[in-house]
Amino acid sequence: MRRLITSILIAGIFALLGGFAVITTGVYDVAATAPHRPITRWVIETARIRSIKAHAAAIQVPPGFDDPANIPMGVEHFAAHCAVCHGAPGVPRGDIARGLYPPPPDLAKAAPFYSAAELFWIVKNGIKMTGMPAWSDHSDAELWATVAFVRKLPAMSEQEYARLVMANMAHGAQHLHGSEEGWPAPTPSDGHPHH
Repeated sequence: MRRLITSILIAGIFALLGGFAVITTGVYDVAATAPHRPITRWVIETARIRSIKAHAAAIQVPPGFDDPANIPMGVEHFAAHCAVCHGAPGVPRGDIARGLYPPPPDLAKAAPFYSAAELFWIVKNGIKMTGMPAWSDHSDAELWATVAFVRKLPAMSEQEYARLVMANMAHGAQHLHGSEEGWPAPTPSDGHPHH
């Protein structure tokens, strides 16, 4: 038994020394053009999935967060900040997204795999080593509206997305001219501007 424990300890020491050597010599290629090895990808993806689930578990989804009146705010945030990397119905990903590794997911396909609380946590906190930024400087109301919009993407047509974006742009122009007739009242933004 003692020999087995000694062998395990020696193997552990060699593994640590090997890991230290890989880190300090620069032999591991961190370039975005070099895909992860399968084991590295598995470790990172498993850690990401489990971390999101664990951290989002305590988040309470506010009732009515997906009310249609909140969708314009979600469209605004998504079109301004998300579509460049994730694309949108009828809108290809931008140049930045093509240079990221791992590539940003198509949210119309990825969103159904996450609960509303998990999507909120992702949007608010971002994800390390993916290029996904944290939007924690935006109000929770704006982030929940964005989650509500993202959850509608899987069933959204190009025409519907274009109509929502155009309506949002028209709302901005009407707001500048003092006319908000026929548009839902803005949700409080806790003082954070909508970009």
